[in-house]
Amino acid sequence: MPKAKGKSRRHKYSYNLNRKRLYRSARRRAAPRIACSHIRQAWDPTKSVAQNLAEMGLAGDPNKAVPIPKKKLLGMEAESNGQEQGKQLVRKPYVLNEMEYEASLPEKKSNTLSRDLIDYVRYMIQNHGENYKEMARDEKNYYQDTPKQIKRKINVYKNFYPEEYKDFVASLKQEKMEVQ
Repeated sequence: MPKAKGKSRRHKYSYNLNRKRLYRSARRRAAPRIACSHIRQAWDPTKSVAQNLAEMGLAGDPNKAVPIPKKKLLGMEAESNGQEQGKQLVRKPYVLNEMEYEASLPEKKSNTLSRDLIDYVRYMIQNHGENYKEMARDEKNYYQDTPKQIKRKINVYKNFYPEEYKDFVASLKQEKMEVQ
């Protein structure tokens, strides 16, 4: 197999190029990447990262913001000195308030089960009740789940959809009553 056309040539090193200056200027131009929209809106590009965070009431280095005392020096005196040093002027408290409010909102449950798993579990419960050994021998058990695995899948279904499971079991009981 032939070589690529440009590979046979020797690459020349440019001794006159100042690579340190190029690297430094590229680093200086890069702005910090900010994930939180509240911080991004209140950010002042003319100030340093530490100054911006201090104005918002945030800490850049958690070790400096909340130091761990090595030894307690005379109890209360050490605590009062730490509190005086930690006080800073917060000019943009709304950023911190918005972030606290957003964090206090309840988290939405986004976990769902696949439709195939739901159908599988409902089929097994409908045909076998709570007999897991029979479920394991059923021909619809394509993946050859053991009785414990099937029980675990049914419990997952119960936890994800408790109301739906109760309605399903109630409808099964009604069907049994009608048959008898």
